[in-house]
Amino acid sequence: MARIWLGFIVLFAVGCSNPVENVLQSNSKSITTVMDSLPQYEVQILFTQIDSTENGINFTDHSFQSNKNDYFYPASTVKLPVALLAAEYVSHNPELHLDTPYSIQGDSVSHTIADDILKIFAVSDNEAYNRLYELLGRDIINDRLREKGLINTRISHRLSTPNAADHNRKELQFYPSYESPTFIPESLPDSDIVPLKLKALSKGKGFIKNRSLIDSPMDFSLKNYFSLQDQHDLMKQFFFPRKFDKSKHFKIDSLENIRIKKAMATLPKNAGYDSSIYYDSYGKFFIYGDSKERIPEYIKIYNKVGYAYGTLTETAYIVDERENVQFILSATILVNRNGIFNDDIYEYEEIGIPFLAQLGREFYEYALANKMNDL
Repeated sequence: MARIWLGFIVLFAVGCSNPVENVLQSNSKSITTVMDSLPQYEVQILFTQIDSTENGINFTDHSFQSNKNDYFYPASTVKLPVALLAAEYVSHNPELHLDTPYSIQGDSVSHTIADDILKIFAVSDNEAYNRLYELLGRDIINDRLREKGLINTRISHRLSTPNAADHNRKELQFYPSYESPTFIPESLPDSDIVPLKLKALSKGKGFIKNRSLIDSPMDFSLKNYFSLQDQHDLMKQFFFPRKFDKSKHFKIDSLENIRIKKAMATLPKNAGYDSSIYYDSYGKFFIYGDSKERIPEYIKIYNKVGYAYGTLTETAYIVDERENVQFILSATILVNRNGIFNDDIYEYEEIGIPFLAQLGREFYEYALANKMNDL
């Protein structure tokens, strides 16, 4: 990745009181294309500058159009809290660990929670998420998230499966060892899904259902909800727990915690996937999303992306280990020019991913500039 001229870096750092406003004034076509027609893209951005001080870590927060009441479809970003809660579940059960084999009703293949978590972060595997959803159930998921202060989130369904919102859950059987008896988690039916009460829950001018066009807005009131602020806060709480009350911590064994963080930054090739199909930026939109080049080893992106129904979202804790800079960035954008949902005609490659990639680069350069300005 090209480094910008030092003189510009210093001017950028000195002249920018609000980095989000500065970034959105960029002359990059990827940014201006969106800013020139901003209302149609439903952009929300959150940026946290992270500084190390004598008294510990300091957060400086900035935002753009972030509003917990403005609904956007979170897609696969919901896999992030479910993965962490599954790890927490295992940590609190003395009979289990992340590598305990298990089977799920209707599937003859054995799995582990560790493998599921790795698949979720490396390639955003839907089946892995659905298995963890079956383990926990939406009632437990939502109760635990509320306990952690993530109150603007509601997980209500599985992903990409006909029984997505089914109340009943499949049974899981864990096999702790040859000597230990099979462990079967309780699998009670979940409660009814209560419709959301937010803005813009009816979207677009039409949608596809059963291969037919329905000439009315699509209703998202029973869908998953994961506000950008909660995504951003979850990243803070997980990576910097000492900044928060213990009630907001994810209570995961220390060694397992390290493994999960490693999984969050794992590139597909390092998880055994074909790099010609699952290139480094397959699930990393910020900075590298519009390129298939390799991501340098000194850049660590602990993140989760989501894209569906024309909405692209990413939340990420980004660290440059060589330059010793770090920040948290979360953003969402809707790219659905024709206003028809579920038709698979979206401007992901033309507008959405280039916007998020450039956004990541601009904030990365800001982080570098701010560091250099402090020296």
